[in-house]
Amino acid sequence: MKPNPRSHAAALQRFCNFTVSNMKVLVQNQNQQRGAMAQLEQWVNDRLHDILGLSDRYVSQFMIGIARKASSPEDLVSRLEQTGTIDIDQSVSAFAKELFEKIPRQQVIEKPSKALERQAIEMDRKNRTYTLLEDSDSGEEAAAADKQRGKKKKDKDRGSKRKNIRQKKASESSSDDERPKRGGSVLEDHRSVKKEEEEEEEWEKEERERLLDIEERDAFAQRVRQKDKEKTRNITERTDKKAYEEAQKRLKMAEDDQRNMLPELRKRSRWEYLKKREEEKLEDLEAEIIDDEYLFSKEELTERETRELEYKRTLRDLAKDYKQAGAKEQEERKNRYYMPEERRSKDVPQRDLELDEAPMELGGEQGRWEEERLKTASLSFGARKERELGLKQEQDRYQLVLEEEEMIDFVSTAITMKGTRSDKDEAESALSQAELKKRSMQEVRRSLPIFPYREDLLAAITEHQILVIEGETGSGKTTQIPQYLLEDGYTKGGMKIGCTQPRRVAAMSVAARVAEEMSVKLGNEVSPEVGYSIRFEDCTSERTVLKYMTDGMLLREFLTEPDLASYSVIIIDEAHERTLHTDILFGLIKDIARFRPDLKVLVASATLDTERFSCFFDDAPVFRIPGRRFPVDIFYTKAPEADYLGACVVSVLQIHVTQPPGDILVFLTGQEEIEACCEMLQERCRRLGSKIAELVVLPIYANLPSDMQAKIFSPTPPGARKVVVATNIAETSLTIDGIIYVIDPGFCKQKSYNARTGMESLIVTPCSRASANQRAGRAGRVAAGKCFRLYTAWAFKHEMEETTVPEIQRTNLGNVVLLLKSLGRSEETAAMLARRCPPCSLLCVCAGINDLIHFDFMDPPPHETLVLALEQLYALGALNHLGELTKLGRRMAELPVDPMLSKMILASEQYKCSEEVLTIAAMLSVNNSIFYRPKDKVVHADNARMNFVVPGGDHLVLLNVYTQWVESGYSTQWCYENFIQFRSMRRARDVRDQLEGLMERIEVEVVSCSGDNVPIRKAVTAGYFYHTARLSKGGYRTVKHQQTVFVHPNSSLFEEQPRWLIYHELVFTTKEFMRQVTAALLHVIEIDSGWLLEVAPHYYKSKELEDSSSKKMPRKQGKAREELG
Repeated sequence: MKPNPRSHAAALQRFCNFTVSNMKVLVQNQNQQRGAMAQLEQWVNDRLHDILGLSDRYVSQFMIGIARKASSPEDLVSRLEQTGTIDIDQSVSAFAKELFEKIPRQQVIEKPSKALERQAIEMDRKNRTYTLLEDSDSGEEAAAADKQRGKKKKDKDRGSKRKNIRQKKASESSSDDERPKRGGSVLEDHRSVKKEEEEEEEWEKEERERLLDIEERDAFAQRVRQKDKEKTRNITERTDKKAYEEAQKRLKMAEDDQRNMLPELRKRSRWEYLKKREEEKLEDLEAEIIDDEYLFSKEELTERETRELEYKRTLRDLAKDYKQAGAKEQEERKNRYYMPEERRSKDVPQRDLELDEAPMELGGEQGRWEEERLKTASLSFGARKERELGLKQEQDRYQLVLEEEEMIDFVSTAITMKGTRSDKDEAESALSQAELKKRSMQEVRRSLPIFPYREDLLAAITEHQILVIEGETGSGKTTQIPQYLLEDGYTKGGMKIGCTQPRRVAAMSVAARVAEEMSVKLGNEVSPEVGYSIRFEDCTSERTVLKYMTDGMLLREFLTEPDLASYSVIIIDEAHERTLHTDILFGLIKDIARFRPDLKVLVASATLDTERFSCFFDDAPVFRIPGRRFPVDIFYTKAPEADYLGACVVSVLQIHVTQPPGDILVFLTGQEEIEACCEMLQERCRRLGSKIAELVVLPIYANLPSDMQAKIFSPTPPGARKVVVATNIAETSLTIDGIIYVIDPGFCKQKSYNARTGMESLIVTPCSRASANQRAGRAGRVAAGKCFRLYTAWAFKHEMEETTVPEIQRTNLGNVVLLLKSLGRSEETAAMLARRCPPCSLLCVCAGINDLIHFDFMDPPPHETLVLALEQLYALGALNHLGELTKLGRRMAELPVDPMLSKMILASEQYKCSEEVLTIAAMLSVNNSIFYRPKDKVVHADNARMNFVVPGGDHLVLLNVYTQWVESGYSTQWCYENFIQFRSMRRARDVRDQLEGLMERIEVEVVSCSGDNVPIRKAVTAGYFYHTARLSKGGYRTVKHQQTVFVHPNSSLFEEQPRWLIYHELVFTTKEFMRQVTAALLHVIEIDSGWLLEVAPHYYKSKELEDSSSKKMPRKQGKAREELG
């Protein structure tokens, strides 16, 4: 019997209708479930409001989540009790029972794709059981049909190639004509269902991968915490056998040294005692003789008494003669090898030798004879000669130092910054400065303005959890408040006091000062009470209780300790500077303080925006510390200065020649200007020679070594004047004694970020009026001072901003967003915090720090900047499509470098070149200060730099420099010969050592690629594919933004001009130059496209990487303009 086509079409139509209806039912069920869940959340909110007096969406979701996991009402009650957030009573038990009954039990829910597949299989099985019969009596026809089917099957098995052509019959009904249309619609429905199934499968795959990545991320974070826990040892326990043996060995060595030194110390003590005893006995003998002579001078003495008195006199004379003889012998021994000063030869380079025109010292016979001959030859008489000699001496005293047209005209205004000290206090201060070094350290501490308020401050800290402290720079709030807290017992039980600083220099210098005041060695294992922690340098130990650090380092501590459980007090110092990390700390510390009542938070600031800080921290009280500033006179220029750097040099010399004694502080924008200014001042002083008094020029900036930074705090030599040339670090972070004069050009360097082009630049801009007033205040710290502003009074009033724009509103937020995403609480951390915090703080426990839009910023960043940071992190693979942190992002957050740089380091694991990439990352972290070009040896410096050039780009040049330095044994002489800064290389070595120590933490094996630079360039491309430029007709253009850029002249690829480039940094100068340029590909388009598509297939498409140079050009030559007429 032949099958009926109508029946098959009808069956297929029924199947499709059934599938569509099932889909509608599934959608309706999902909508019903959502509605039921919303009703359940509303019910939980109402009940929580009745029980606790509060309700919140996150709290209700948290309760529902616990109820889902509970196996019974009793289990739910026990889980609520374990959180420690709710007191269990009858109302809570009844609420738990009702909630457990209302929660739908977890059932095995079949996914839509699986349901459709199962229903299709059942329908097919059911259809196979049916047989189509046209006539029930035609058995013969059925048998013939079976025979025909068997014949067709046989023909098919034989591989017949005949085609069966269907012919239309006139007897077919009109319904047969509609069959193709029905079949087409059925096929379309089937394709749509299949497409939905594929999309559903793709969604399932993405969701499965996302959950797996989150699981691996949490496991990685758990392993990191476990490693930290294992490395953190308790020094009071003897669990570490090796450490205990080493400690015992050190103790034994100390005992042996003490045993060996004891006899020597006894001898020295005996000598000192005998010396002192001798002086005392001699004084007693002299006193006895004087008494005897006074009492018995008029009386007649017996022979025995006379003999005793003579004996005493003889003994006294012998002792004095012996003492004088010893002193004379000692003097002779001291002067035995005396050499006259004029005959000494100084070991100096030949270029530094100058003619010494000073007269020879007198004392020899030949010298006296020559002097007599000269006097006889120049003998003259009369008052005229005496007058001429006086005029000549007067001219020698006063010689021309500055030309009149070179002098700067300053205008004295009526503006004077009022001080808080009187003239009497000023005189006392001048006297105390002269004897400052003679006073003990405790007397210096008592002389600070904060000392009289010590008890009131400690009482305020005890009474309030958050306190805003307002005080002038130099009042002692940075150095004294942590010591007051330490003395008051805030470090008991192993707790620490943390103090943040916005700059590395301030953290190191303040920690050194506090260690000196406490008579301990900074970061020492023997006395480790005080330490500091900055980027790539940690000078602390397990026993450090007073820790100074940069605000960025405290942010990194949130990764391992989200609740800062080891700190009892957090001091955010210099809060008015509003750096990027300081603003982030405000929101985090405010969040932590809500569920840690025992944590004390102190926000220290100068007299700027203290009311804003108080308002942000829920109207926290403000404790004001009066400063000791003296009056400061403000001077402006008559006209703007075109070259403020040259004007600074002239102003320093003008003050040095015309003003009374007092040190000078000059504010400049950066290291380059500071070094140029110091060089110009030293050159002018060298030319003037003895015409002016000694001028000591000292620079201060962040990259300066610590020993050179400490020179600015040393006292000024007698008869000299000290000039400190500093960045804006000297505004508030550092206090330099002796400053009377301040020179303010009115400029500073600020970061500026363009979210449209993605270009971050460091631009010299006018400072704010608040910053200018802070600079002027430095002149009035020890006495009445003067501030010379190299701009007009009109410019100060009309061209300067009131306050500085916060850094968070003008910088790239990629690193901060990655760090905040990494601070999201895991389940274990959330449970831990839930046991500590009250119910009202469950919001912060459940939500974490994933909602960056609603994060509690004091001044929120621009929306487009935040979105661009999220886009970049998503392109780097640090975030998934839901904005959640991936395992790669969690590993990137462990590295204290830029996200792109950390991605490059992690990509080196794939390309087996992590050792070389670590070196490149360390060299890139020293801010392009490897090579230097002295002005008198520019050609030699350029030739030395060319010797390091290797094919491939600047990254490989830096690798070659570091490799050769290592081969030289880290030689200082090698750096000098090759015009390389040794301090920068040493810092790069320290950075590399720290990054290499972190490789084990992020589970990356350090391996080498053995000279093959292709894996290195691929790793660089994996991190910096966002920074791709292509050579075009007018120069280079960035691939995404089509921005015209130029290769920096210092680059090794400046003349080669490869077709594709990966750049490390885009610097805004007279042209927009790219530094650290690396050729991702040289002349071969396919490899270049393969690299970019390999590392970032989600970011680049093949169309964007097409190169027009490979297309054929027309053979016919074009016509010139003259030929065209």
